[in-house]
Amino acid sequence: MNSDLTKPARARRVAVLVPCYNEAIAIAAVIADFRRALPDAAIHVFDNNSRDGTAQVAAEAGAIVHSVKLQGKGHVVRRMFADIEADAYVMVDGDDTYDAASAPALVARLFAENLDMVVGVREPIHADVHRPGHAFGNRMLTGFLSQLFGRNCSDILSGYRVFSRRFAKSFPVLSKGFEIETELTVHALELKMAVAEVGTPFKERPEGSHSKLSTVRDGIRIVVTMVRLFGAERPLAFYSAIAAALAIVAVALAVPLFVTYAATGLVPRFPTAILSTGLMLLAALSFFAGLILDTVTRGRRELKMLAYLGHPAPE
Repeated sequence: MNSDLTKPARARRVAVLVPCYNEAIAIAAVIADFRRALPDAAIHVFDNNSRDGTAQVAAEAGAIVHSVKLQGKGHVVRRMFADIEADAYVMVDGDDTYDAASAPALVARLFAENLDMVVGVREPIHADVHRPGHAFGNRMLTGFLSQLFGRNCSDILSGYRVFSRRFAKSFPVLSKGFEIETELTVHALELKMAVAEVGTPFKERPEGSHSKLSTVRDGIRIVVTMVRLFGAERPLAFYSAIAAALAIVAVALAVPLFVTYAATGLVPRFPTAILSTGLMLLAALSFFAGLILDTVTRGRRELKMLAYLGHPAPE
């Protein structure tokens, strides 16, 4: 009999990763709730230069505390995925708004269906949990990303997710701040990973705790990130749209010149003719730039896929 078949299955390691910035009021409750929900999981709190004693409170609550000096959630996620070894990673914000009791179901689904990411879709307990601006921005960005990649998403800005080891170790973190959630979703959609969404209760922050998000500032940053991602992931479509716009303007400027030339044999308004020619040349350059970058993007995607396949599936 093959001895490998008689070996007991290795216990799967689950790590709870909590990025924190000034969450001293809420972090102890988050640690206690996830210890009850996932008693065998290691709970890691990544403190990002908090000034309110978050790290000390987390350590006293029994979490493994790490310090990340570069400011921004993107830097924290980079360190979390690089430093922690596990078979499943539960990432949750430290503001005590997410439901820890949902974690076992999210982890179980990840392993049962051999998924790479399970997103906790926020279902507000009260109607006024989401600020109107944040809710509108989330719907707008979620719809844009769904159209871009042709796969429906429900909540791309959720901070409650479970990842496979293959996802965590193949994810090249480029963002610095709160646009990291968008980048996480794009990474999964780009490589056509197996993804699921599970509804989870979403509650208000504890009294005295304040959101670090700015509706306008962070909304603009996320929109800029999505435009950048559109150009990076769909360069042919992105630059072809620019080329088409330039070509339309060039033709609109050139038509009156051609009409006059046909009627009189003269070319009036030389500056306009030069401008029209320049715009058409820029349109051609933009189109060929898209073709070249599309080839580069395909090669980069293949490298990401090879990095992803370099890690075995959960046993």
